[in-house]
Amino acid sequence: MSFSPLLQELIEALRCLPGVGQKTAQRMAFHLLERKRESGLKLAEKLTEALTAIQHCQSCRNFSELPICELCNNSKRDATQLCIVETPIEVMTIEQTNTFNGHYFVLMGRISPLDGIGPKELKLDELEQKLARTTVKELILAINPTIEGQATCYYLSELAKKYQLNVSQIAYGVPFGGELEWVDLPTIAHAFKTRQFL
Repeated sequence: MSFSPLLQELIEALRCLPGVGQKTAQRMAFHLLERKRESGLKLAEKLTEALTAIQHCQSCRNFSELPICELCNNSKRDATQLCIVETPIEVMTIEQTNTFNGHYFVLMGRISPLDGIGPKELKLDELEQKLARTTVKELILAINPTIEGQATCYYLSELAKKYQLNVSQIAYGVPFGGELEWVDLPTIAHAFKTRQFL
């Protein structure tokens, strides 16, 4: 069965979202057209507005409608700590814990030579310029524990040595409240290797 050209285009457009395949995109499109046209128009309006107005903070590269985001503009935050994350969602996640009061730098990815992503693509020259002109004393690496993530951490730790900064990496392991029998073996192994003495 073929859909009208415009409906087919809508379905294909919805497939750009992560985790949305053909069937899910079809359900979304039909739901909007059958029951939620007003909500769909509001969604289209907000998408257009957000994609036009939201850019990257010139200091930390987080999403912002201002040239310098609110976090970077907050004088109460600790300027001696700089947390490096892969994506803006991780900034939001860390902020929700209320445990970190320093500044951020968002890589917008991680070093992955197989995908053609190196320090230049991550704009690590901007990070180096930031380290050269700020009062940062500690670089906190909150990079996902993948092979590419570890390569990124290694590169960043070498960069930190150049500026004689302390480098720390957030701990990974068994989740709080988790049960060992449900945790995968590599996570348990890493938890043992990174255990802390009490």
